[in-house]
Amino acid sequence: MIKKLLIFFSILFAFQSMVLAQNGNVKPLTIGEIRTLKSKILKEERILNIYLPQKFDKTKSYPVIYLLDGSMNEDFIHVAGLVQFFNLMYGMPETIVVGIANIDRKKDFTFHTDLKDLQKDYPTTGHSDKFINFLEKELKPYIESQFKTTDTYIFGQSLGGLLATEILLKKPQLFNNYFIISPSLWWNDESLLKQANQLLAKIPDTKKFVYVSVGKGEHKVMVKDAEDFYDILKKSNKKNWTVEYKMMETDNHATILHRSLYEGLVKLFPYQEPK
Repeated sequence: MIKKLLIFFSILFAFQSMVLAQNGNVKPLTIGEIRTLKSKILKEERILNIYLPQKFDKTKSYPVIYLLDGSMNEDFIHVAGLVQFFNLMYGMPETIVVGIANIDRKKDFTFHTDLKDLQKDYPTTGHSDKFINFLEKELKPYIESQFKTTDTYIFGQSLGGLLATEILLKKPQLFNNYFIISPSLWWNDESLLKQANQLLAKIPDTKKFVYVSVGKGEHKVMVKDAEDFYDILKKSNKKNWTVEYKMMETDNHATILHRSLYEGLVKLFPYQEPK
């Protein structure tokens, strides 16, 4: 019996040694950090997925992209890869990406509506004011306390595009660069779009980059609203604003984000042949 046990443990030890040897070359692949920020405004903890440049140096200053729909199973990974590619090939400076993981995007990204059908379909709706306060008073100050920062960006699609539009029109100082993809400007009977001229008239003419995009294969109301919003921005006569528009000819609402962000970044960081 003792002999059998010795043989068993010898085999077990050999197996464990083999596994350890195989795993000796395995290391974690790290592209950043996951942090938790406790929000008093939202009364909940929010997960932040943070991409850091490969040669991140805490003594250097970096632009920061605030990515709506920034959960790990949403847009964080492919947007971080896009930013890394533009730094590698297009001269985009090394940039931090802060992916804001969702809890309830319908609550966070929409403003109040009295329309009964929307209240029925979106029962938690109407708290974008709190989320914008969270961005302004908690998230941005937190990031700026942890990293040295320069320019700021916001990336938002669909309801996230609606929120980015609301911030541009109501709190434009929060970000320098706005990437507004397929914005859900149909929300609340297009009330934000209808207020756009009035709101823009109150906004200081300070330097901004605004990129609006929509897919040709999207709902016709989505396309019309995006085009109308672009026209309003162009006619607002903001001399220090760069306003760009891109119709994505082969994309629909599901496929547009990655290619459209690529096209928007090209407008900021055009390709230059290596010297």
